[in-house]
Amino acid sequence: MDAKTLFTKVVQMRKAQKEYFKCRTQANLRICKALEAEIDREIERVNSIIPPPKQPEQKNLFTD
Repeated sequence: MDAKTLFTKVVQMRKAQKEYFKCRTQANLRICKALEAEIDREIERVNSIIPPPKQPEQKNLFTD
């Protein structure tokens, strides 16, 4: 999924979530969950490709 598609999906997801909280129907909930699952899968896919950032090494303050 490219960045523009991801952005569009997130906009759709947020719109569906807002709609669900206005009127808590099963149909709205299913739409929200489907969009959230799609976004979650994309996040997992990208996380599997991009290595996590390196944490700086902390020095031990109590040894010389």
